Parts: sequence; C-alpha cells; structure tokens
Amino acid sequence: MKIIKTKFDGLFIIENPVFNDNRGSFIKTYNQYIYRELGIDLEIRERYYSISNKNVIRGMHFQTPPYDHIKLVNVINGRICDVALDLRKNSSTYGKYFDIDIDSKEGITLYIPTGFAHGFVALEDKTIIEYNQSTEYSPHNDKGIKFDSFGFNWKIENPTISERDQSFVSFDNFKSPF
Repeated sequence: MKIIKTKFDGLFIIENPVFNDNRGSFIKTYNQYIYRELGIDLEIRERYYSISNKNVIRGMHFQTPPYDHIKLVNVINGRICDVALDLRKNSSTYGKYFDIDIDSKEGITLYIPTGFAHGFVALEDKTIIEYNQSTEYSPHNDKGIKFDSFGFNWKIENPTISERDQSFVSFDNFKSPF
C-alpha cells in the first residue's frame, strides 16, 4: 500500500496492491495494521455499496457533527469520477474540490476525512462503489450540497440524479458546521 497526499489536508489517495493472474485479479483494500503504520487510525462502523448506471451522479453527501465521518471509497466494478468538496471553514482549501477518475482495475482507495461532501458520477453501466465509514448513518445529520452549485464540471449531459440530491442547498447558501 502506498499513500499519496493531495493538496487537501487529510485527503489521501491510497494505492492498494493489485495481484493479477490467469484467474483474474485480487486487491486488498484495507489492512488495519498497515493503515496504522501509515498514520491512519480508523475504525470502520458501517459499510455500504451502490450500483449505478452510466451518467448517474450521487452526491454531494455528508453528515454533520457529531455523526460526521471518515469515508473510504473503493470502486469494485466500473469507473467513476469521484469528487470531494472541502466544507471545513478554517481550511485553506474551503470551498474547493478534489476530483479523480478511478477505474476498478487500479486498486485505488480514496480516503476522505470529516468535513468533506462526497459524490461521484458513474462513467460506465453497473459501476459498483463501496463506502466504508467511521460512524453510523444518522438521518437527522444526513445532509448535502447541490451537485451543480460549487463550480465542478461533471462533463456529462443529462445526468441521472435523485430528487433528494437535486433538493440539496446550493454551496452559496450553505453554513458549514465544520
């Protein structure tokens, strides 16, 4: 495993080992001991996965304190453009976003700290994303930023977006709890 720092404090790209042979591939996406050696102490409290068709946007989601969480994002099948928006008002990167294209064959994990909204667009049909989170889901603390309100170009026409995600507050009207 190799950790790559980004210009966003606490946001990392983790390159996991990928083993290929005549059967296919094997990717280890988490090892608590190795993470601790790399300076990441994380207890996973919930795990989810989603299956999305091409041009589906999911996001931009986060939970407010005290249920804010660290999130590990893995692409199990397909490809995405993953986006994390910094909502930490005292951060030098507040209001800025990080984006990365991730293919399931690459073995990439995105480590997103608390204080970020997260979303992605599926670039292929039947894209499967796994989320590992450090807190449990709390409906009262479940929030979001409208996907098209913070300057990111999703580079697709006619995205498929849930009514819930379309109803989120715009970034300009957002008051950060972080």
